[in-house]
Amino acid sequence: MTKLSAWFQALDDANERYPLDAVVYSSKSGGLLEVRHDTSAIRAARTPAEWRKLFDDRYGRTAYPFGSGVWSKLEWVQPNLDPEGVVSLFEGNSNLFWASRYGASIGLEDLWIKQCGTSHTGSFKDLGMTVLVSTVADMIRRGKPIRAIACASTGDTSAALAAYGAAAGIPVVVLLPAGKITTAQLLQPIANGALVGALETDFDGCMRAVQMLTKDPTIYLANSMNSLRIEGQKTLSYEIVQQFDWQVPDWVLVPGGNLGNVSAIAKGFSELIEIGLTDRMPRIACCQAEHANPLYLAYQRAKAENRELSEQDVVPLVAKPTLASAIQIGAPVSAPKAVRALLDARGVVEQATEAELADAVARADRTGLFNCPHTGVALACLEKLVANKTIGPKERVVVVSTAHGLKFTEFKRRYHDGDLPFPTPLSNAPVSLGSDPADVSRAIHNALDAKAAKPASRRP
Repeated sequence: MTKLSAWFQALDDANERYPLDAVVYSSKSGGLLEVRHDTSAIRAARTPAEWRKLFDDRYGRTAYPFGSGVWSKLEWVQPNLDPEGVVSLFEGNSNLFWASRYGASIGLEDLWIKQCGTSHTGSFKDLGMTVLVSTVADMIRRGKPIRAIACASTGDTSAALAAYGAAAGIPVVVLLPAGKITTAQLLQPIANGALVGALETDFDGCMRAVQMLTKDPTIYLANSMNSLRIEGQKTLSYEIVQQFDWQVPDWVLVPGGNLGNVSAIAKGFSELIEIGLTDRMPRIACCQAEHANPLYLAYQRAKAENRELSEQDVVPLVAKPTLASAIQIGAPVSAPKAVRALLDARGVVEQATEAELADAVARADRTGLFNCPHTGVALACLEKLVANKTIGPKERVVVVSTAHGLKFTEFKRRYHDGDLPFPTPLSNAPVSLGSDPADVSRAIHNALDAKAAKPASRRP
């Protein structure tokens, strides 16, 4: 087969390149890097039909590591690796949930939720971390003096890095904002043996600290400004299309914090077009919490001036506390890539208030989902985009659910106990019924009768 290759390339200078085993995170000018592939070699190696068949034959099977949702596309992700050296926890392969009841309640006929929270550590971060840790493990085997991998995190990145580092036997350092992540998220890296540092700052402060720490080349940076992460996360797009029998949806909505996932999704769809497996790009909606919304504000400024969004429009801000704690980020490092992705995908940016995101979670949960608050941001923005007719009722829509709701049970408890600083109209607290079977039976029937008499609600 034709030899395939990939490399780091500066976003602002196509002639500035580095091998994927180089310890480098930014260009000479301080800009971002991206991973580029020799797509002409990919096209020469197999026809589009042959690539589709190869990916379908591998997907979800037992031949290590190709059953992984990421590593079933190894040649398009990290072709420089020996498959036997890959560090995989069977990431990806997540359910594409047909949200028919929830979709009908908001006026959509073809709504799907990509349940990335069903991955090994409970979030989409596994998709990128398997690529990064596999590459570092290979570097160490070949003699690179790397003593640890480090990240700043709002919870999910640290969980993924700690798990994959533990599986590879590589020490992990995580820096977290003290008191700003859930107990479940904190326990994950602790349980996996990471060195956990709680900093008296927010995520942006943790990011500054880890960038200082990783100036030492023996401590490798694992945040999404490292483009190896994006290579794993882009397979989300491959997997969505594959699950639709290689058809492209009309819209993809994703919560936006550090904005790496926005660019990753666009990159995946763009590569599918370039190599000939699909012929169009979906529209992308980046969804931000109102308390951490630098991209939304930039989008609104450009829209008000009737011009295209630009990188310069994204002005860092101090993010305020939000229920969507994992995207409480005011200075997103991947903003330049996200802006370019939105332009390529005819994208939009919307925001959700705290009450809107909490109610959207509750509405969707009532139809069989169990969403995290970050997915709630995307769902609340979806409801707005449907209501204002940006998204049409017959368009095929995919919402990316970034983490499992079990990581955020305190958020759900507070909602259903009415313990939030706004009304919670869909709260559903347990009812005390005593112990007498006849009394219990009578009370249950009364409750069911009352429920049946209540008209079904539909959000306009």
